Amino acid sequence: MSQPITVRVLNPDEAAVLDHVAPDVFDGPVDPRWTAEFFADARHHLAVALHGETVVGVVGAFRYVYPDKPPELFINEVAVSPGYRGRGLGRGMMNALTTHARALGCVAAWVLTEAGNTAARRLYAASGGLEESCQIFVIPLEQAGTGPLPTS
Repeated sequence: MSQPITVRVLNPDEAAVLDHVAPDVFDGPVDPRWTAEFFADARHHLAVALHGETVVGVVGAFRYVYPDKPPELFINEVAVSPGYRGRGLGRGMMNALTTHARALGCVAAWVLTEAGNTAARRLYAASGGLEESCQIFVIPLEQAGTGPLPTS
């Protein structure tokens, strides 16, 4: 019998769960330094889909506050290993994370995606998201392999 797939939000002491990750869940290899930093910060949250002990999907987010706004959750990354897509895991992880965010006092959760990413847009709409238009600017802080950009 095949092991069931479970979806849950990891606790801060569960970084070792990321020792077993299916292909294409993260953009690159999991780095122990950044994993430790992620889990050491109580504002960071990670929902996972687990097939046995293997992470087959993730939704990463952080809770933030601003002087004139109540807490919100920014969803930074959503990924499911290709062999596990189409099973509702993205939606399950989104639901687990938004439920967790409500318990943390967040009044909203938001995420950005490209206009052409129809699968992501369907997922976010199915999770209760209301689509709005915006333009994203990326400000590079260093050039590849050269360190920080010059200030003048």
